[in-house]
Amino acid sequence: MTHLRRIPFTLAFLAALVVTGVATGSLWSPVEDRAWFPDVAFGLPAFEAGRWWTPVTGPFFAVTPLYYLPVFLSFALFTGFAELRLGTKRTIGTFVTGHLVAILGAAGVLLALRDVSSWAAAVATVLDVGPSAGAFAAITAATATLRAPWRLRLRILLVGYAGIALLYGGTLADVEHFLAVAITLPLSPRIAGPNRVRNTGQPSRREWRLLAASGLLVVAAVRIVTWFFPTTGPLGPTGTDDSSAVEVVVVILLALLVMRGLSRGRRVAWWAVVVIAALDILLTALTGVALLVATVLDSVEAVDDVPLVVTDSVFWLGYLVLLVAGRHAFRVPWRPRTADGDRRHAIELVQRNGGGTLSWMTTWPENRYFPIAHDTGYVAYRKHAGVAVALGDPICPRSDGDGAVAEFAENCDRAGLVPCLFSATEPSVRGAERLGWRYLQVAEDTLIDLPGLEFKGKQWQPARSALNRAVKEGITFRLVHLADEPRAVLQQVRAISEEWVGDKGLPEMGFTLGGVDEALDRHVRAGLAVDADGRVHGVTSWIPVYAGNGEIEGWTLDVMRRRSDGFKHVVEFLIASACQAFRDEGARYLSLSGAPLARAGTDGDTRVLDALLDKLGAALEPYYGFRSLHAFKAKFRPRYAPMYLIYRDEADLPRIGVAIARAYLPEAGLRDIPKLVRS
Repeated sequence: MTHLRRIPFTLAFLAALVVTGVATGSLWSPVEDRAWFPDVAFGLPAFEAGRWWTPVTGPFFAVTPLYYLPVFLSFALFTGFAELRLGTKRTIGTFVTGHLVAILGAAGVLLALRDVSSWAAAVATVLDVGPSAGAFAAITAATATLRAPWRLRLRILLVGYAGIALLYGGTLADVEHFLAVAITLPLSPRIAGPNRVRNTGQPSRREWRLLAASGLLVVAAVRIVTWFFPTTGPLGPTGTDDSSAVEVVVVILLALLVMRGLSRGRRVAWWAVVVIAALDILLTALTGVALLVATVLDSVEAVDDVPLVVTDSVFWLGYLVLLVAGRHAFRVPWRPRTADGDRRHAIELVQRNGGGTLSWMTTWPENRYFPIAHDTGYVAYRKHAGVAVALGDPICPRSDGDGAVAEFAENCDRAGLVPCLFSATEPSVRGAERLGWRYLQVAEDTLIDLPGLEFKGKQWQPARSALNRAVKEGITFRLVHLADEPRAVLQQVRAISEEWVGDKGLPEMGFTLGGVDEALDRHVRAGLAVDADGRVHGVTSWIPVYAGNGEIEGWTLDVMRRRSDGFKHVVEFLIASACQAFRDEGARYLSLSGAPLARAGTDGDTRVLDALLDKLGAALEPYYGFRSLHAFKAKFRPRYAPMYLIYRDEADLPRIGVAIARAYLPEAGLRDIPKLVRS
């Protein structure tokens, strides 16, 4: 009832729609069959006849009784949602203005094209009724009030529907809907006014992957619809009698196969679709040139299916733009390779040899690998700007640790890469010093010793307060394997994470920062804060730290996300609860991880890169809060362990600085540079 009281315009209009339908009998017989239909319906014929009142009368009808249900439901959903988000006055203004602009604009487009387009000539004779154009304008404006990732999702859905319906349907209503969305979308922030959510974030990797996979799903759906229900769109007939059922099935199966690879970020799937889209566009262009030449030579004959081919190519062009824009989300090899096999072998080496608090991150799919220590270990690295940025310490038997850095350098020399190790620890520093290498502290690992840990004393007051407040508010802690959780829980976790990513002014970061995809690994544990209604308020993920011989000695914090409108102290609660749970399991310590480019002091022998990293850290602070996060972790009374950048030559520093920035922000483009510069 509270929500219903907030949508008086929506309820009043729906009531008027029903009353008009009953009074005129259009609820049970088609209004288009009535003699007075031309007097209430809008369209180019009505305006040419001087019936300028029809934009006011037309919205209160549906063309046939069958249409009343979708008209009623879509208006209730679209306009009701807009009224809740924008307020009644703004919704009324947007609906009325959007309705008039879309209807008059459609008439103008058809008037301009009817002498040169058979499609426009046919549609120009049609009259229409219904409120859908205004409803599309209202919900499009309301998208500006949504947080990421829902704003992008809804906008893609609206633009995709309106564009595809126009290309493959081409009815008068499709033209009106397309104009309503296209005109309202760029104005939506201004229309929303104070209700606008200021958000400069970009899609996460998962969002790009879902968008790309959804595009192929649309390809399959369009193929089915145009085969069963051929139509005529602005570019001509979109159906064909030549496609066999076998061809349609093959296209669908191929789309589903590649779609699976796109949803997982596979590089080969991305390339496959890019090549297909480019070939389709190229062949259409060549066909157009051939037809133009034939026309000039007066030897052209009727060519079947050209409109369908052109329509498909317009769709593929838009899809190709999307793929190129999100190309950085598709970096996962078809079969991720390590030293002598796949990721499974890397996991075996980590479990066998042990490693530091970041060692599990070396098994993430985006890494490349150099084998070392006679193939009993490896160095995981990312390649940027001709630099191999190794992640943490080499994974190798402890007896081979001294030569690991030298062997890594030899591998880099053979590959023509500049070597460096990022977030390495003291053992690697000692090995590098013997080679004459240099180093610089770039972060501090924050470690909590668990044996005998009790949250007693004044210094633990924040942790105790969070635990006590959680009890009062009915928040419980669950330590789980995220992949085993119900779909409803996983969807909430993804939504919380993607809202956090979308709120940033820069793209999603990587390298030493994982996301929900990494948290789904069954070797990883997740901490959930859940209330009595099953609502997830926050989530943390913990990656294992192996001591060797398969024994886990500690856990490292990776993902840390909270719901923006949830339990205020959920992060403190999650960390304190994890400390208790892992302590009871016998773990020796927890690492709250080292916030990238944040540290209390410096230790090293250069000022050049130190200044560069300080600048980069300061630039990223307003967007990702690494330094404030480092200060937050001090609440848990950790001990600190320095983490270093190890490099060979000062002359390599400029490239190393660029490589580190690219490692953390692989998806950043030219438009993101001004944000860093302004910082």
